[in-house]
Amino acid sequence: MARGSWRESPGWDDRPVEPEIVVDPGVRLPGVAPGQVWVVGAVVLDVEGRAFVQFRSARRRLFPCTWDVVGGHVEHGETVVQALRREIAEETGWVLRRVVRDLGTSTWEAGDGIVRHAADFVVEVEGDLSRPELEWEKHPRFAWVGADGLSLLMENRAPGDTAVHDVVARALGRPGWS
Repeated sequence: MARGSWRESPGWDDRPVEPEIVVDPGVRLPGVAPGQVWVVGAVVLDVEGRAFVQFRSARRRLFPCTWDVVGGHVEHGETVVQALRREIAEETGWVLRRVVRDLGTSTWEAGDGIVRHAADFVVEVEGDLSRPELEWEKHPRFAWVGADGLSLLMENRAPGDTAVHDVVARALGRPGWS
């Protein structure tokens, strides 16, 4: 998986953000250019500073039986923030309230010939963090991971496939992880 940078983005999205969602100063929201495939990732942190992760079921086409953050594809016509809001609601039942920090972008291909651009963020949500409303057929379990539990995110990953691990490590403020 090739890691990208914000400079590779096609441009910045300057459209208005949903009024009930706060985007902190300094957060950069990439624009989604026609013909590009974008995915978003949301790292939700609890009051103890742990990150929410969910386990992808064996039936998932991409990355089965691996840990992941909340997220998914940006649908046609959506902004990155709209996609974050929708994916968080669909996968957990929580409501996006704040985009706290951007964690960077990457560009990757999963062996299916589709080039994807990913944008990851630390977010705050509203809802019962102890009872996420998972899509159980897609994500049969979840965990809260602190800095001491990052190795869990490498479970069933191919050598060199550190993207989810690295995103969560950045969200947790672990130095030395890119």
